[in-house]
Order: sequence, then C-alpha cells, then structure tokens
Amino acid sequence: MKTISVFGLGYVGAVTAACLAKTGHRVIGVDVNPIKVEMLESGHTPVLEPGLSELLAESRRACRLRATRDAKMAVDQSEISFLCVGTPSLHNGSLDVSAIKRSCEEIGKALRSKKEFHWIVLRSTVLPGTAKSLAIPAIEAASGKRSGVDFAVCANPEFLREGSAVADFLNPTAIVLGADDRAHLVPLRELYRESPGRIFETSLGVAEMVKYVCNAFHALKITFANEIGTLCHHLDVDPLAVLKIFLSDTKLNISNAYLTPGFAFGGSCLPKDVRALASSAKQFDLDLPLLGAIMPSNRAHLERAVEAVLATKCKKIGVIGLSFKSGTDDLRESPSVQLIKRLLGEGRQVQIWDQDVSLGCLVGVNRQYIEEEIPHIGVLLSANLEEVVKHAEVLVLGAKAFDEDTVLATLRPDQLVIDLRSLGRRSVARERVACEQMVSA
Repeated sequence: MKTISVFGLGYVGAVTAACLAKTGHRVIGVDVNPIKVEMLESGHTPVLEPGLSELLAESRRACRLRATRDAKMAVDQSEISFLCVGTPSLHNGSLDVSAIKRSCEEIGKALRSKKEFHWIVLRSTVLPGTAKSLAIPAIEAASGKRSGVDFAVCANPEFLREGSAVADFLNPTAIVLGADDRAHLVPLRELYRESPGRIFETSLGVAEMVKYVCNAFHALKITFANEIGTLCHHLDVDPLAVLKIFLSDTKLNISNAYLTPGFAFGGSCLPKDVRALASSAKQFDLDLPLLGAIMPSNRAHLERAVEAVLATKCKKIGVIGLSFKSGTDDLRESPSVQLIKRLLGEGRQVQIWDQDVSLGCLVGVNRQYIEEEIPHIGVLLSANLEEVVKHAEVLVLGAKAFDEDTVLATLRPDQLVIDLRSLGRRSVARERVACEQMVSA
C-alpha cells in the first residue's frame, strides 16, 4: 500500500482521496480552505456526491484518511502527490492555472529537504504542454531539484461525472497514465493494478489532451442532438423516434467509424445532406450553428491540405487517389478533385493515379460532374503508378488502397510526401524520404 497526498478537496480531489483510501492506501488530503479540511477530518464530505459520505466516514474510522493545510507535512509523509485543484475559465476563455502553479510551488518547497524520489501527478484538467511549461519549471525552481532525477511529473486525467463520480472512479472504462519516461509510471501502474478499467500508458501531452477530446465530443453530441431535435419539431417529426433508430446502428453511428483524423469528406451523400439540413433550418429561421458549421469546417480542412502542398514551393505534384474514398470511382464532390483544381489554378503540374477510376467507364452524373469540374482530367490521369511517383517532387497520398511497397521502391531521397490519409501517423515512406510533411488538423 502507498501513502498519497491529494492537493485540492473539491469534487475530483475528495472523490480521489476517498476512493484511494477505500482501496487500502493511506491518503492525506490537502486544501487551503480550513472548512474543507475540518469537514474531511471529522469524516464528513466537503462536496455533495452520492456514496462519498459513507466512503469518507469509513476511511476515517479505519485511519486511512486525514486532511491538513500543511503541504510540507503532506509531501514529507507521502510518496505520490495528486494535483486535483481547479482550473476555471478566465474571462477570455483561457484557463486559470494559478492554483496549479501555487500547488507546484508548495510541493517544490517541501521537496527541498526531502531525500526520497517523489511523484507528482496532474489529475486536474489542463491543456497539453502544461506539465512541461508550468508544473515542472515551478517545482524545479521552488525545490532546486531536477525533474527525472529527484522527482517525476506524470498525468492521470479524471473522467468523473458529478452524481456518479464514486462509481466512475471504482469502475472506470479507461485509466490514462502519462509520462515522457515510462519508468516513472511504475507506482501508478501498481496503484491501479486491481482496477477493472483498461490502462493506457502514453506521453504527457497525449494524457493531457484526452480529457479535452472526450469533453468536446460529449458537448458536440449534446449540441447535435439538441439541434436535430429542434429541427425535427419544426418539421413535425418525433425527434425521440428518429434518435432511437439512429442509436440502434452500432456499425457506423455509435462506433469508432469516421473518428480517425484524415482528409476532408466528400461524395454524393454527406455534403448534399448536410447542406439540405442547414437549408431547411434557414426556412424556419432557426439558428443551428453546429449544423451550419460542418461544411465550412470541411472546406477549411481541405484548404489546409492545399496550403501544405503549396508551402513546399514545388511545381510537380503527384496525387494518389482521385475518388472521394478508396474502393469507388465516385468523383462527386471528391476533396481530391477540389485539391487538384486549386493546385492547377496555382500553376502546379499535376499527375494523378487512382486504381478505381477510369474515365472511359464513368457515366451519368458522375461523368457530368468531372467534366464540369476538371474537363481536362484525361491528360492528368495516369494508369501507371510508378510513372506518377517518378514524376513528382511532392507525392500527395489521398487513397488508402495502393501498393505501398511499389511506392517505397520508387521514391527518391529528394521527394516530399504529404499523407492525407492518416494525420499524425508515420508515413510508410518515412525511412526513404529526406522530409515528410503532414497536414495538421
């Protein structure tokens, strides 16, 4: 069992302290507010949360939990310090991290006289880079000691919902542990060894970012449901019946489908249907900004890809993939088509390869679309992948289906690769090119 100090006795801190004590660890709660300290010392909860009062009382009776305002004593008598202090919004929307800095300085001062290695764990919600730019420098300055030598800063973001925080802690879906040196995660790994949740060990930045991604997606889902519900009411449609059917699809709707960063969306369905919903909302004078923002956001993502290619200053561009997604010859509203149009307009020489697209086989609205968008596409489209790769100074990968070994074998060291398929992941060509450019989301 470990001895742990928990800085901040609000919702996150009080629940963290009580649940760690329940699992058998000795816990010291630390807070600047004497009322919270006195309440916890007397076995009462400083915040209203189902099940918390019983846990605190039980842990106090078992002498596994106590509280203090003395940060130095808490650090001296513990191996690990959890930072659970608040990070509220400032007027401009940025975070107020003053409590984080103050706590780090207090811990740093306590570490001056401590000989043992100490772990500091960021559990507060902070933006990526906070550990490196704020927490570590503040602790080093106050302690005169070095990160990684005398202490370690890790991240363990919380995923606790008010009203079910105790259950969320004791039965988590996932536990995220972040450190730039995985060896520093050993005591945290032991701390959560008996937890039923899946443990993810990652970098500080990823651990800091995950909580924001989760919360933003939760907010997005709520807003989406509310806007769809509003539009349904104006169209005299039962929104609950619509969403019941929508939620039944776990292959696409409620799944990991479409949640991997990549290139912009296109095709004959998504753009058309999103525009139709936004147009319908306008007819009722409804302000549905989320639905209205989807197409502009998609165009902005496409524009980032264009700028990434233009930024290379290269003239000869090879594009792998023309249809809106691999496995189809549908060119309607394909983001690759729009990318190529922009590049041609900027005076670039473009060659294209797509194993699924043959102009001679295109018919109907699909052929009409490409004749209207890029009527001279025939001279740009090649049936020879090696030829397109050989021609290019910059190779743009838009398709998922192609022979990557062939591309690797034909790349030259001077060629640049921009991979639109999987942003942030290493390109298959990385070891064979001098420079790889990724389009950032």
